[in-house]
Amino acid sequence: MDREQILQRLAPCGLDCSRCAGCKDGEIRALSAQLLDKLGNYGYVAGIIGKFNPLFESYDSFEGILKHFSAASCGGCRFDAAGCPVPCAAKDCHKKMGVDFCFECASFPCDQKESVPIGERWLKMNQRMKEIGIEAYYEEQLQKPRY
Repeated sequence: MDREQILQRLAPCGLDCSRCAGCKDGEIRALSAQLLDKLGNYGYVAGIIGKFNPLFESYDSFEGILKHFSAASCGGCRFDAAGCPVPCAAKDCHKKMGVDFCFECASFPCDQKESVPIGERWLKMNQRMKEIGIEAYYEEQLQKPRY
């Protein structure tokens, strides 16, 4: 995958937006929609099973979460239509500083770490990108859980 494609996926902080539960083009959205489709009217069956297994009494909540995931609409932190509810200074700061990733900034590491919700993780991700390069970092991230 080339740098431009990676920029479509990785946020300036180093998180992979494409693997976020809120990403409109992400796997979580697609799999949630597929599971909802496959389950169809399973709520009826869950009601019957719930009489024997209390876990299924919460099926409506589970289905609600799947519906939420399947309606994901965020395009990612680099785009104006980003729907991330987490306030993060890196989303705007990278534009102001004219860099794609925080580690590319002449001020890195800066005090932004305190205003980025993932703090220490932000620092480690950017140090790792600086160390091995964006392409290798992206491939490495694909092998790890997003959350």
